[in-house]
Parts: sequence; C-alpha cells; structure tokens
Amino acid sequence: MAKINPISGFPEFLPQERLVEQQALDVIRHVYELFGFINLETRTVEPVDVLSGNGDDKEIYAVSRLFADEGDKKEATLGLHFDLTVPFARYVQQHKGELTFPLRRYQMQKVFRGERPQEGRFREFLQADIDVICENELPLYNDIEVLQSLFTALYCLHDQLGLPAAVMRLNNRKLLEGFYLGLGITDIASTLRTVDKLDKIGADKVKELLISEVSLSNEQAEKCVAIAQIKSHDLSFVEKVRDLGVEHDLLDEGLEELAEILDQVQAYKERNCPEDVKSDVMVDLSIARGLAYYTGMVFETFLMGHEDLGSISSGGRYDNLASDEKVKLPGVGASIGLTRIMSVMFKRGILKPIKKATADVFVAVNDMETRIKAQMVAEVLRIEGLRVEISSKDNNLGKQIQTASKKGIEFVAFYKEEDQDAISVKNIVTGKQVNVRADDLEKVVNFIEAE
Repeated sequence: MAKINPISGFPEFLPQERLVEQQALDVIRHVYELFGFINLETRTVEPVDVLSGNGDDKEIYAVSRLFADEGDKKEATLGLHFDLTVPFARYVQQHKGELTFPLRRYQMQKVFRGERPQEGRFREFLQADIDVICENELPLYNDIEVLQSLFTALYCLHDQLGLPAAVMRLNNRKLLEGFYLGLGITDIASTLRTVDKLDKIGADKVKELLISEVSLSNEQAEKCVAIAQIKSHDLSFVEKVRDLGVEHDLLDEGLEELAEILDQVQAYKERNCPEDVKSDVMVDLSIARGLAYYTGMVFETFLMGHEDLGSISSGGRYDNLASDEKVKLPGVGASIGLTRIMSVMFKRGILKPIKKATADVFVAVNDMETRIKAQMVAEVLRIEGLRVEISSKDNNLGKQIQTASKKGIEFVAFYKEEDQDAISVKNIVTGKQVNVRADDLEKVVNFIEAE
C-alpha cells in the first residue's frame, strides 16, 4: 500500500487529543446554555452568491460534482461555508416567520477556508459561535451579554482545562468610520482593511500603504495610525481620541457605545471572577475586523503569552447581514476558533492529553470462558452511571492493568469466578482498593469520586 500523507490544512487529532477537544466543547456548551442560547446547525453548503462579498471570495471552496450530468452548468453555484455567521443570517431570513425573536443561538460546526495553511490556520476547522438576532432594534445590552458569555467561556477553559488566560480587545466600527469621515476619507472599506494589518506589518508600513494604495494624504494617514495605536483598560481612551481633534456624529456614537461596553464587561469581570484572574478585556483601536458586514462593536481575543498565534476568538455587531427590504434583523455574535486553539496548545505542550479512553473503569477478564461474568460486572457498573470498558484479552492480570494504564483508565475492576456478586475495584495509580457486593455498588461510585 502506498504511503498515506496528511493533507495540509486538514488536521486530524489523535484519540487523546479529541477527548480534550470534546471536554472543551462541553465547557463552552455549558456556558452558552447558562446564558440562554439554544443550539442550531445549518447546512454545510450555501449558494455562492450568499457567501461572496462577505469575506475573501478567493478563500471560498466551490462545490461541484466530480462527474456532472450532460447539460449541467460548469460554473459552481454552491460553496462550503467559511464561517457560521453568514449561514445563520441566511437561516434567519429563510425561517423568520417560524422563529421567536430575540433569537439566541449557539452553533458548533466545521467551517472551510481556502487559505494558506500555517500554525493555527487551517482549511477545515471547528468553530463555536453565539449570536443574538432581534427584529427592528438590537439594544446595546445584547453586545454586552455576548461579550460576557464569551469571557466566561474562555475563563472556564482557562480554569478547567488549563488553557492560557485570554484578553479581549474591543473596538467599534462606528468610532473608526466616524473618525475617517471626520478626516474627509471616502474609501472607508480600504482604510479599514489596511489598518487591520497594523499588528502584522507595523505602523510605518500601514501608513505607507494608506498613502500609496488608499490615496490618503500624509496627515490623514498619520491620524489613522495614531488612533489605531490607542489602547486602554479604562475609559481614558475617550479623551485620547478627542485629543486627535477629529469631529463627527458617528465618531461620538461609537465612543459612547464602546465606553459603555467596556465599563459593563469590566464590572462583570470584577463581580464574577477571583481577583487574581489574569483574563482581561480592554480597548484596542487597532482592531478593525476585515469582514465587510460589521457595523458596530468589533473585537478580537488573544491568549496571554501566545499573542503570535493571532486572534483565537472574534466577532461583533452586524445590522444588515440578516435584514432584507421588508424586515430589519440586526445581530451581534462571537466565535471561538477551537481547532486553532487546541492544535497549537497541543503542539506547544500547554495541553498534555493523557487519557486515550472514555471509560472510568476497566474490567479485567480472568479467562474467555468466564468473560460473561466480566460482562455482568460491566452491566451493573453501567447502571450506576459509570463508563466501562471490558478487556479484550485474558492474558495475565499485570498486562491487563498495563493496558488500562496506557489508556489512562485509573480504575480496574476484578471478579471472582466462585462468587459472581463479589467485585473489587482498584485505583492502579494510588493502589487503593474497595471490595463490594453487586447489590451495594454505591460504594464503588463513592470510591471513584473520592479518588
């Protein structure tokens, strides 16, 4: 058989890594549901005209049959979704007559992007999203609750799984657009896309591109770079923006919204997290977000000590993405790039998966002729809610314990052939053991929980 090579950009985790990823999904799901979000899934493919214009069209994977029927159009009309927000907006438009608003949904699915693979960037990866969509008006408190939900999820991943603490960096597209309009800039989209490169290429290069490619004056470019370099953990950013001497009504609106959001999320952190928590939220006016559909608050999130990985969670407000000519359906959302986080944390040794099985207990087998007794032991343990794997071999007990150890299963159960009601469960790490009768398995559950 020919050597099988991996396909670049399409990661596959080992069993022990997948178990950790599932734990992360469980943590995120629990938090999202605590905040009242309901789960949805959308189809993997969307019409190309729905996907195009909302991201980098060059990254969209087109879908077509390998062998088309005679007469089929050669040009692809379907593409794989590159994020979960655009499909969700389409879903809301399609089913708005059957939905109850505000609609708070979470979604955990694979997305596909035809970008250049590198560390933490893939062509197929798992995202965990939340969004709120309302009819007509979307009060600002929804933006705040989305950020609180995300902050909690990332803190719980840090606290329960050992991921690095995260810092959410906030901005507002109204603030930036109002500032640019106040400067007399007309090509807002190109300016935003260029400023969004600040962390990657630096201030001098961004200024150079603003002048050469966006046709800004030297003064306009300098002020665009100056506002993008403003960062603050408190409301002092408002005065720093004012000091740049630019005025516009949209700028005022963006400043007011961003100040309220920062104040509310910081207060939430202080109420709900221990004082020594490193997870944080701040204003960073370099955050622009390249996607065209954002209209208000935008943010990106970075792991402390691993900022070179780039943003691991992002999102913002979109007032028009789900709307049509008849109904206005503004929304706000956040996304966690879970595959991106997990893959790099595995590679860098921050997460060290050990367990290769889901089982709580490994049942040893004396010999294959009495394996039915091992099965009966497993059955009664499962009734107690314990996850159980039965040994596939009846080799010596030491080798069976070794198998359990390799799988990361701490507890091994034994049975006596002459007394089928007698069960012994041993913690093979600590050496502690409990002997019980089949009708008193609560002792086993308590033993495992105590260990």
